[in-house]
Order: sequence, then C-alpha cells, then structure tokens
Amino acid sequence: MAEFVRAQIFGTTFEITSRYTDLQPVGMGAFGLVCSAKDQLTGQSVAVKKIMKPFSTPVLSKRTYRELKLLKHLRHENVISLSDIFISPLEDIYFVTELLGTDLHRLLTSRPLEKQFIQYFLYQILRGLKYVHSAGVVHRDLKPSNILVNENCDLKICDFGLARIQDPQMTGYVSTRYYRAPEIMLTWQKYDVEVDIWSAGCIFAEMLEGKPLFPGKDHVHQFSIITELLGTPPDDVINTIASENTLRFVQSLPKRQRQPLANKFKNADPLAIDLLEAMLVFDPRKRVQAGEALAHEYLAPYHDPTDEPVADEKFDWSFNDADLPVDTWKIMMYSEILDYHNVENDTEPGMIPDGAVSDGRGLTA
Repeated sequence: MAEFVRAQIFGTTFEITSRYTDLQPVGMGAFGLVCSAKDQLTGQSVAVKKIMKPFSTPVLSKRTYRELKLLKHLRHENVISLSDIFISPLEDIYFVTELLGTDLHRLLTSRPLEKQFIQYFLYQILRGLKYVHSAGVVHRDLKPSNILVNENCDLKICDFGLARIQDPQMTGYVSTRYYRAPEIMLTWQKYDVEVDIWSAGCIFAEMLEGKPLFPGKDHVHQFSIITELLGTPPDDVINTIASENTLRFVQSLPKRQRQPLANKFKNADPLAIDLLEAMLVFDPRKRVQAGEALAHEYLAPYHDPTDEPVADEKFDWSFNDADLPVDTWKIMMYSEILDYHNVENDTEPGMIPDGAVSDGRGLTA
C-alpha cells in the first residue's frame, strides 16, 4: 500500500500519498478544499481537491461520481484535466488536476483587462464550451471563479460538479445568480446548452466593464435588472413559463424596451457589442451557439476552425437518473478509479477494496 501523509489545512485533515508534498491552501468550496502541491513523480505543481464526506449521503455520492465521470471523459485544452485520483484510508476522495495560478474572478477584481486579453479569454471560454456542449454536457454554473488562468493566459473551465445532460426537463436554480440565464429563473425547467452562453455573455460583459452586469440581490431583483437593460421578454418566451407564480411576477413588471448595449458599454469595440448582443438574448432558441460565436468577427484574431475540436463521443448519462444507495455509488466509484488507473476490477458485488489508493503507477490495495 502506498504511504499516506496527514496534514491539517484550515482545520481539515488532508490525507494524501507521499507522492504529493508542499501542501498550500488555494480555495474552499461548498463540497471540497483545494490545495496546491508538488508532484514528486513529475516535478509539476498540481491542485489537489479533497471531496468532503463523499459517501455521507446518496446525493453527495452521486455528485462526486458525476464529477469524476466528467473529468475522465472531457479532454480539451480549455477544460481542466484529471491527472490522478485516489481514496484515502478515511474514505475521502482526492482529485488531482493541473494547477493554474489564478482565476478570472481574481483577475477582474485586481485590474481592468485590455482588449486583447478580453478577446483571448472569451475565445478560450467559447472554444471550451463548443467542445463541452458537443459532448452532450451543460456546465450550468459558469462564472469567473470557475475559469482558471495561468501566467501564459491559458484558460481552463473547471468545477463540473453541477453539470448535467442536455435534457428538456432540467431543473432550475443551480448557477450563481449574477450569471444565471433567464430561462432558469423563468421556468425552473426545460433548458439546454444556451444557459452556458448566457453565463459566458455575462462574463464577457464583466470583462468589458470591470464589474458584474446583473448584480441581483435575489432572483426577483436579478430578473428585474435584466429587463431594465434587455427589455421585457417577448410573448413567446413568457408563454414558456411553467410556474404560475413566476408568470404573474413577470406580467406584473412594467413594460420595458431593450436598451442598446452601446449606450452602456460606451468605450467598447462595436464588434464586441455585436457579439454580446447575440449572447444576451432572452429567447434561448435565438441565442448564438458557441461554434457560431467563435466565428464572429470580434474573435477573428484567434479563430481557427481547424483547431476548435468537438468531442469524439457523447458523454454517457445513463447513471444520472439512478436513485441508488451510498454503498452502490461507492462500488461504482471504485470501479471508475480502477478503470482510470487501468487496473482490472475483479471486486465482488458488495465488496469494496479497503484503502485503495493511487501510488502514481496504478492502484494498489
């Protein structure tokens, strides 16, 4: 069995293999703590994410399983990549990924971005989304803090814990409010990849302006300030609202006309305004797709149709409607980890290998 080392980070026990040293806290989320570390095998700096109590409930088990499956499947220059995974003797799960120095949220709060950086960052976001969407995946929680950037301005989308299948009955209220598409607020169901385009548009606007475009205090205020800029939704959009309470709220708002975005972004490139107009459209059916946005003239300095790949195959979402007990998710998780390390899984049903860990060469128990 590989040797484990324990360290206390923000009062949380990190129990990792001796392959990883020099742990330093990077960030804390609702579902895990992330530390930077030195990979003794490769000499590279990496990010180690501890998933807190992954087997405490079926919901958390399923969420962790989904994120692992997605990280294994999605392989693209603008999507964070998995470099190792292991389960500690305490049954915590650790994802190891490449380490990028900062994220877009930190960049946006530190200084204004110059035009070429805005173009390059938006190009990479859309390039990543084109690939992710082609795999049948919707991120659902795209925001500046989920977009990692290194010193070379290479950008990678991360945190697929909320990602979902492209499905006509998706449930709502998932993404951080400022970047949430109106169809999530309006219907709480029936949305698709276009929600990520809306979020990317909000991020684009924030890069142009240096502050969030729609800083709502709650979802009612959020929708109200969206209509102040983009006008009242068209009737065919209002007619898709499933909730009677939401419908009454929308109908109670004063009728507003869409404001030209050029009036708000007075110093922006007209081409930037044109692309932003295409991304921030109430009707998701009329919102620009990632591939179309990449071909927009604003992104011409970076657009290369021969180097904007799509996924080789769709992601397999067959597990996602399963309502399974924790022990079953645990078995499935071990199977995925064994598969990742190319170790034949001959575990009997109901049997979990005790203390299965990565040693950098494979999985040993």
